Amino acid sequence: MNTLDAIRDALPDYARDLRLNLSSVLAAPGAPGLTDTQIWAVALAAAAASGNPRFTAEMETLAAVHLDAAHRQAAHAAAAIMGMNNVYYRFVHLVEDAEYATLPARLRMNVIGNPGIARADFELLSLAVSAINGCGACVASHERQVRQQGMGREAVQSAVRIAATVHAVARVLKNAQPADAAREARAA
Repeated sequence: MNTLDAIRDALPDYARDLRLNLSSVLAAPGAPGLTDTQIWAVALAAAAASGNPRFTAEMETLAAVHLDAAHRQAAHAAAAIMGMNNVYYRFVHLVEDAEYATLPARLRMNVIGNPGIARADFELLSLAVSAINGCGACVASHERQVRQQGMGREAVQSAVRIAATVHAVARVLKNAQPADAAREARAA
C-alpha cells in the first residue's frame, strides 16, 4: 500500500467513515489553519505513535513527498518523547498527590528544546501525540504553547482531528491484518 487510496481500500467496510475522514483531514480544505507540511508532519507523528510499524512505514512513504528530512525526524521524535512524557506526566496528574509535581522529572527531554524544526510545529506534533496517548496535562501544556506561538484554535482542532483519524486507521489496519492472514490461510 503506497498510496492513500490503497490505505483507504484496505480498510474493512465497518470503517468506511475512516476512509472518508482520512482523505478529508489530509488535505488543506479538511485541515483549516494548517500548512501542507504541518498536516503531513502531524499525520506521520500520529502514525508513529500508533504502534503499527507497517502503517507507519506506509505513512512515512506518503509523507516524504510533503516533508523534508528534518520534519520526518521531528515527527518520529515527537512520538518517541511524548511516549515517555505522556506516561510520566499522566501519572503525576492522576496520582492526586501534589508533592509529585514538585519533584524533578529527571528525564532527558532535550529534543523539545532543539527539535530541528520550528518550535510551533514541534509543539503541534507533541499536542497531537499527547491527545492520542491521553495525557490531559500534556495536552493542556502543548495546546497553550501552540496558541502562544500564534496558532489558532482551528489549527489545533485540525491537528487533533488528523491525529484521531490516523490513529484509528492504524488501529483498524493492525487489527484487520491478523484476520486477513487467517482468512488467507483457510482459503489456501
